[in-house]
Amino acid sequence: MRGIIEIKMTYSTSFIWLLLIVPAAAGLACLVLPSPKAALRTMLVGILAAAAAGCAVVATAARDGRLFAASGWLFVDGLSAFHLAVMLIVVSLSTGYAWIYFGEELRSGRLALKQARQFSGLWCGTMSAMSLVLVSNNLGIMWVGIEATTLLTAFLICVHVTRESLEAMWKYILICSVGVAFAFMGTLLAAASAQGVGIEPSEILLWTNLRSHALSLNPMLVKASFIFLLVGYGTKAGLAPMHNWLPDAHSQAPAPVSALFSGFMLSAALYCVMRFVPIAEAATGDAGWALNLLAGFGLLSIGVAASFILFQKNVKRFLAYSSMEHLGIIALGIGLGGFGTFAALFHTLNHSLGKTVSFFSAGRLGQMSGSHEMARLSGSVKRSPLWGLGLFSGILALIGAAPFALFMSEFQVLKAAMDRGSVWMTVLYLTGLAVVFIGALGHAISLAWGKPETELDPVKANGLERLLVLVPLCALLLLGLWMPGSLHALLNDAAEIVGSAVTKAPDAGRP
Repeated sequence: MRGIIEIKMTYSTSFIWLLLIVPAAAGLACLVLPSPKAALRTMLVGILAAAAAGCAVVATAARDGRLFAASGWLFVDGLSAFHLAVMLIVVSLSTGYAWIYFGEELRSGRLALKQARQFSGLWCGTMSAMSLVLVSNNLGIMWVGIEATTLLTAFLICVHVTRESLEAMWKYILICSVGVAFAFMGTLLAAASAQGVGIEPSEILLWTNLRSHALSLNPMLVKASFIFLLVGYGTKAGLAPMHNWLPDAHSQAPAPVSALFSGFMLSAALYCVMRFVPIAEAATGDAGWALNLLAGFGLLSIGVAASFILFQKNVKRFLAYSSMEHLGIIALGIGLGGFGTFAALFHTLNHSLGKTVSFFSAGRLGQMSGSHEMARLSGSVKRSPLWGLGLFSGILALIGAAPFALFMSEFQVLKAAMDRGSVWMTVLYLTGLAVVFIGALGHAISLAWGKPETELDPVKANGLERLLVLVPLCALLLLGLWMPGSLHALLNDAAEIVGSAVTKAPDAGRP
């Protein structure tokens, strides 16, 4: 029986390696292929193959609780399995969309072989790097994964080289590199806090070890570590006031890249912060200290985003500030603790679905009209009923209109704030949501049915385009009315990991 179990675990953990290796290999292949179509086709096949391996990892982790590989340096638990599932959804949808988006550019002569190779190779590499973040038990490797996403996605911003895209790329590199440097200092301080607690030096950065020995860690070093990590990874997540790179990068990047940024990459950075929350809460002995910091950054992000959303004239910059608002809601939910953690994780999934369909629609409409300025995109339903209604519905979902699922997760965060008895948090949260709702709804109505500056010929959509719009929107409607039991269980497992209190050292870092 033991041998059967070991064979089963070996078979299951092999999918973790496939998840990391397949997209990286596909990305390298894309760099040398002889034609743009071949590069895009290889990208599509590589991503879908990796997604299949990822689905096996998620299913196994959901069933067995934990998966370990590489002598415990790689692992998947409920929290990483949930985020991995969200990533697979976003990357798969965005890859299908990229096939359409760049296929159109290829037909119109706006995509050269060098650009197709660059995009395809970096796109596959980005999936591999994000997967590494999610399956890393070693916090140093997790940091490497985040740094790799910065370097890889920076060049995705300027697939089409312009003065504005180069400026956005350098701003992204400079600000996020400084942020990731802060996160590196926080990681070193986390290792320093574990000196003398009986952990082997080679395993001192394993998350399972730090969590198991959290009560024995140096509390002052843990507090310093968490501050550095929150600022560092919060910069990559686009939390205020470290958000300055976000609207420029989103507005200049191709639409598939913007969808990936907002749909998951920001959440991947916030995932790294979630990993440290239970350690910081247990080690400091100051209940709610780390949670209050996170809630404060969340409320600030909601407020800053709300003030900017009112005055946006570019639809992609508008959606970028919307991402900042929703990451703030997620941070606030985690900071509230308890039921708020469950709500925040549910909101992570909902925001990813809503933001991908919104960027898909904005990108295709901008591609048709040659601009992402809202004035040029007014009356988009007449131009393209599918993408126009997709953008309108996506914005409705993002501002929390019922019965979309974001209404439910935002309401759950509100309930968590009220259960905590924090009047000022509740008031600030509701005020931010109200300002965003009013401002964004005005933009949405104008984009859908406003008077266009120029009359444009209608464009028909194909079957894949319809799927890319309808699948996320139908999922948001379904989740707003009913939650599958398997999703509820996965969300509960993930929330327990973030919010659990450590009272003893139950396990080691190795399987």
